[in-house]
Amino acid sequence: MTLKLSVPSIGCASCIETITKAIQSVDTSAIVTGDPASKSLDIDSQLSEVKIRELIAIAGHKAA
Repeated sequence: MTLKLSVPSIGCASCIETITKAIQSVDTSAIVTGDPASKSLDIDSQLSEVKIRELIAIAGHKAA
């Protein structure tokens, strides 16, 4: 499943890396790309959207 999420708290590449690590800790094959300028993430994962949002929150961010 591919998701495009807005994460307003993303401020830099380090934020994206933190979120990527959180998602990949559960789904090692997940592909996460992001753009700090647009504060968006593209996530290709087998996880549900609910689980991905939960992992983003655990990483200290909140998807809009």
